[in-house]
Amino acid sequence: MRDIMNKSQLQVEAIHNGTVIDHIPAGQGIKILQLFGLVKNQEKITVGLNLPSQAQGAKDIIKVENVRLSAAQANQLALFAPDATVNLIEDFEVVEKLQLQLPERVEGVFSCPNSNCISHNEPVSSKFKVRAINGQVRFRCSYCEKSFHQDFMTF
Repeated sequence: MRDIMNKSQLQVEAIHNGTVIDHIPAGQGIKILQLFGLVKNQEKITVGLNLPSQAQGAKDIIKVENVRLSAAQANQLALFAPDATVNLIEDFEVVEKLQLQLPERVEGVFSCPNSNCISHNEPVSSKFKVRAINGQVRFRCSYCEKSFHQDFMTF
């Protein structure tokens, strides 16, 4: 009789070429799919939500065939998953690991959560200063100057 409790199995299949975003905090995977518009590219996407993780308890993972995230895109990823890993895959092997750095500013990505902000009524692109406070990403609107936790940011 085989002891399946001692076997470690891949819960998400390997990809031939593309990008693997791993160690995403549980529940953030869907936001990342939206942020990068990954579902619009017509490539195969494998998403694992709330997978077991020794380091995090639970994590999300995204694997996208035939798509390579740039360093700038990886840095935007840090807005929701600062400790995520981004691996670029070729022929089933990791060929590059992108290091994430939280960007200082984000422009035209999010809407300001403050409904009274001028960015909702004027033809201007949203602009936020970004910083990490006690491990939490905060956004400060350049127009209304209000600060918001990452959970309040919408596309």
